[in-house]
Amino acid sequence: MGIWQPRHWESEVDSGVPRRERRSGEFCAYIPDLLTDAPLMLSPATARLLAEAETAVRRLDRRSAHGLASLSRFLLRSEAIASSRIEGLAPSAKKIALAELGQSEDVEGLSDTAVLVANNMTAVRDASQTIADTGTITTDHLLELQSSLLTDAPRLHGVRTTQNWLGGSAYHPFEAEFVPPGPEHVEGLMDDLVEYMNGAAHSPIVQAALAHAQFETIHPFADGNGRVGRAIIHTVLTRRGLSADSILPVSLVLATFRDEYIHGLTAYRRDGSSDSRQVVEGKETWISVFVEAVLHAAERASELADDIDALREEWTALITDRRKAEGRSRALRSDSAVTLILNDLPGTPVLTPVTVARIHGVSPQAAHTALETLREAHVLETASIGRGKRAFLSPDLLNLISVAERRLASTQFDTRLSPPNRPVPARPL
Repeated sequence: MGIWQPRHWESEVDSGVPRRERRSGEFCAYIPDLLTDAPLMLSPATARLLAEAETAVRRLDRRSAHGLASLSRFLLRSEAIASSRIEGLAPSAKKIALAELGQSEDVEGLSDTAVLVANNMTAVRDASQTIADTGTITTDHLLELQSSLLTDAPRLHGVRTTQNWLGGSAYHPFEAEFVPPGPEHVEGLMDDLVEYMNGAAHSPIVQAALAHAQFETIHPFADGNGRVGRAIIHTVLTRRGLSADSILPVSLVLATFRDEYIHGLTAYRRDGSSDSRQVVEGKETWISVFVEAVLHAAERASELADDIDALREEWTALITDRRKAEGRSRALRSDSAVTLILNDLPGTPVLTPVTVARIHGVSPQAAHTALETLREAHVLETASIGRGKRAFLSPDLLNLISVAERRLASTQFDTRLSPPNRPVPARPL
């Protein structure tokens, strides 16, 4: 059963801060129930909502919107930004894409912020996919994910050995918004969490909801809990086959509706036996909040897929017009370098001849010729990335990514009706 455990805090601060920050005393920390032992009962209304959400996700996953999965890393970069405590406007999609290019090629003029976000995106994507593909998840997998996000802070790696808390004072837990379990409980709770993640006792969406809430409640690390907790959502959905490409921006929707998110987590953290009315209702409250977020995420991802399809039609028309102007009426071959680039462009909106040759297995000369063809057709434009070096990019696609991210930060998913409520890229010109 979940309980609020009385604990004693002994201050270790002797001087340098106000006396009220140096106080010692009693506080309560929450120890959640084990996931593998707890029963789950959902009302007919919540069960219907859950079925609707799963249908929406499966319908989206069946769509043949090439590149939508790759675009998810741009949508999810807001998490990397927020978790890195970057203030102000987010780096633009163009800057992030160039920073991603800089992971495999020399690119000059990159900002530290863009590089940090791109590196975090890559770390989360790679580590999450490793966890999704593994036969049995262990606590070590989550530890590896955390350490990959905190490469510059090795002292913070691993399961915490001290009491932590959320909100309030930096010196004591007495005014905290929430106090996780003491460090002596963390190992057992984490073992239970990964055991639950390895099973299939509940539907994929319910499993993702409970795993995320339990992880955030345990708060097992000194830092990086938010990023790992959000990665768990996408890992569970991918692992269970509901969202094969992790294209759902569920965590961004939860961040947009922060008040509802906190309300749901607070309800989840009720004390009492696992079959008591207040605990059952608390879990259902959280699951309802999460399922609503999944529905919103599926709707937004479907809209993005429509936008991408519209862009593809524009690209095809531009190429067709260009070829007609040159007196060529035959359609492009399906294996031509131009066609290969266009098919993959949503996932790789910034390219060089080297990148194209590596991804598509064409010669550097064929890659360069194809990129120039797309530039002349006004599908791509160029940007300098160093002395005598150019990258080719799709401005329309990069603008779409920024617009979509801004929409996801609006409580009405329309920045004309409700402004973004967290750092996002500047509005495209």
